Amino acid sequence: MNLEEYFARTGYKGSLEKQDLETLTDIFQHHIRAVPFENLSIHCGEKITLELEHVYNKIVRRKRGGWCMENNQLLGWVLKRLGYDTSFLGAYVFNPHQNAYATIMTHLLVKVVIDGKAYIVDGGFGVSYQMWQPMELVSGKDQPQAPGVFRFTEKNAIWYLEKMRRKQYIPNQNFSNSDLLEKKECRKVYMFSLEPRTVEDFRFQCTYLQTSPDSLFTKKSICTLQTTDGFRALIGWTFTETTYNYKENMDLVEFVTLEDEEVEKTLKEKFNITLDRQLVPINVKGSYTI
Repeated sequence: MNLEEYFARTGYKGSLEKQDLETLTDIFQHHIRAVPFENLSIHCGEKITLELEHVYNKIVRRKRGGWCMENNQLLGWVLKRLGYDTSFLGAYVFNPHQNAYATIMTHLLVKVVIDGKAYIVDGGFGVSYQMWQPMELVSGKDQPQAPGVFRFTEKNAIWYLEKMRRKQYIPNQNFSNSDLLEKKECRKVYMFSLEPRTVEDFRFQCTYLQTSPDSLFTKKSICTLQTTDGFRALIGWTFTETTYNYKENMDLVEFVTLEDEEVEKTLKEKFNITLDRQLVPINVKGSYTI
């Protein structure tokens, strides 16, 4: 494992000398635009493991993506190697269909401290809830980014992340009522504490999420990637491409349903992913919005 190979994977060619916010943001944005958030291993007969070497080989050498425990673990390793003050945190993801936060801590985050200020770096959420810049860990402050306005709120030592989105224009009206579309303009994302975590704290969750019939990740095959002006997503056979703020306070959301034979081609052309095994797409309705 080496940093040069990682940066060749993400295309980052900037400075590595400074451990400042500008450099952190640049490294982070190259990661989310090169490495998909995806769970395809579950749906093509592969096991997801949390060993760092395995994660590195999968993302860097095999040019795959991963979910939060893979993406953010790799990001955390890179930043620590560069000299950043980093630690892992654990979050409970909000389920909009149940209108409740999960009871299991399933989301791994990276906290980075620069000049006494703490930031959350999360390269493993995907779709429109993927932050594009490190977020300062401060309560009640709107933090506008290209995807929308993010905000942390702290109450009794628990931190909550929410996001305000723009209006959405959907040219293909067949999808105007899709269960994949988030209907609310303000959406809770997850909650977390500042208790430091380790990868070991996620062993059970890693197994549960890829085996339980109740898990979102066994119900949907997901691949999403941030672009320079929005994001792409392939959920089951549904391919979406979102362009942020294509008109004033309006995002463009384009939907298309793929045939079986188009899925593999789309993964290659839109996400730069080539799978070693045959993918079996799945998209059970509910519990996931873009």
